[in-house]
Amino acid sequence: MSDKKQPVPARTSPAPVKPQSNAGEIDAFIRQARTLAASATGSGRLILALDATMSRQPTWDLACTLQGQMFDAVGKAGTLSVQLVYFRGLGECRSSAFVSDTNALKQLMTRIECRSGHTQIGKVLTHALKQTAAAKVNALVYIGDAMEENIDDLAEKAGSLGLHGVPVFMFQEGHDSGAEKAFKEIARLSKGAWFRFDRRAATTLAGLLSAVAVYATGGLKALEARGRPEDRLMIEHLRGGGK
Repeated sequence: MSDKKQPVPARTSPAPVKPQSNAGEIDAFIRQARTLAASATGSGRLILALDATMSRQPTWDLACTLQGQMFDAVGKAGTLSVQLVYFRGLGECRSSAFVSDTNALKQLMTRIECRSGHTQIGKVLTHALKQTAAAKVNALVYIGDAMEENIDDLAEKAGSLGLHGVPVFMFQEGHDSGAEKAFKEIARLSKGAWFRFDRRAATTLAGLLSAVAVYATGGLKALEARGRPEDRLMIEHLRGGGK
């Protein structure tokens, strides 16, 4: 995955696939990304990766709301830098800068438009390995509903992330059995955790995303100190007690 910043197209109601962004839009995004990067001063680093393929369009607004709540929790802590990564379409996979201005990052996220395409989880895991090689990444959060790749390749990358101390928190939307098997294996090998992304459990999921943010800044001790129900659930999963 290239680290070159790309534009995030304007979010609209579900619509046909649009052409690639023009040079002016790319330049505008690069300028914005550089401005955001200058504000990144947090002590922890978290990558938030999103599957933005068309299958997720029906619940995308809910996902944005929950992820926005996580950003709000991070903003209150004031000690975490977050990078947004997403994939969609025909091989399109992009990343923002690491930023601590979570309001600006939330605005970037809500302008993403879903497009048809296959999953690119392998690219996300490879990107996380490259990022943590440059500067420590404390956690990777992935939110998606499908897996259309070789599970052995993903498992190898997940194991490498585990060896580098980068737990992957896999949030699965829906009940696809193949995705569930792969997501759980990625979480296990990276020493992270797997959770179901369910519209009926929106409040619980928002709390869990907040718990991930707390973990990324202070580890298990920070979760134990805060002691909320979602923190205890996260601790249980990290220690192998979760299903």
